[in-house]
Amino acid sequence: MLLFSSLTVFAQYPKASISNGLIDAKLYLPDSNEGFYRGTRFDWSGVVSSLRYKDHEFFGQWYSAHNPEVHDAIQGPVEAFDPIGYETAKPGETFIKIGVGAVKKINTSPYRFSSPFEIINSGEWTIKKKKASVQFIHKLQDSSGYAYVYKKTLRLIKGKPELILEHSLKNTGKNTIETSVFNHNFFVIDKQTTGPDFTVSLPFEINNKAAGRNLKFEKNDLIYLKELTKGESTMEYPTGYTGNRVEDYDFTVSNKKTGASVRITSDRPLSKFMFWSVPTTLSPEPFIKIMASPGETFTWNIKYEFKSKK
Repeated sequence: MLLFSSLTVFAQYPKASISNGLIDAKLYLPDSNEGFYRGTRFDWSGVVSSLRYKDHEFFGQWYSAHNPEVHDAIQGPVEAFDPIGYETAKPGETFIKIGVGAVKKINTSPYRFSSPFEIINSGEWTIKKKKASVQFIHKLQDSSGYAYVYKKTLRLIKGKPELILEHSLKNTGKNTIETSVFNHNFFVIDKQTTGPDFTVSLPFEINNKAAGRNLKFEKNDLIYLKELTKGESTMEYPTGYTGNRVEDYDFTVSNKKTGASVRITSDRPLSKFMFWSVPTTLSPEPFIKIMASPGETFTWNIKYEFKSKK
């Protein structure tokens, strides 16, 4: 069981709540001075600290202490974009992280998301709140020639236990934007310890062997052999997807003890898949490729369907 609560933390930062009568969710809002997350790894928008359906909790704090500038001190179905322009930038020059801003390159070493990068230009955020949705608009223009308008809306569907993440990325600069984005998810389902009560089901038959001792692959499923204890983790790369099929982006996480489950699908092909977990959270990590020439707009949606056997 998790031993810490995020209620006190939630009260400290800009936030919003949304509901459709079935789902109640709490979100942190981006703010370069007072925001809950001010790191450079993850997109600042759509950070879900809590999502409840039929007395089940699906997200929450999975780490022991919060620091807004730590790269992974974040919660919920958050997304991270690969850096743009990092390889061509010189130390001291900027590269782009969508949903974060223009970030200063430190040295000539390969990009590491945990590096203590400095944000030079955090762009302009606009937030539009409604009863069952929040839209985030991030505008950025950088001297390197990259510029964009990124829109992300978290919308609860009327009459259904569903959350849609709607995205659009318009390239308003002179350089082509080419990157990948993945959703880390960070599920914290009913505060259950990661272990045999959880099953993660994939839409394809896994054709490689699990390398770790705590997890096995069984046809389309990831099966835990034991409960993870403090200091233990899994990092797996299940294969079997084609890399160009929308149908391959379809994952279900379920807990047989509490009866809660969630299915995640997208309208874009899965380009890569990883799976990571620690005792307090488990994370299917699906990737999507993004390409937008100057003037073009790239869109993608991710849907979460929440279920309960209660």
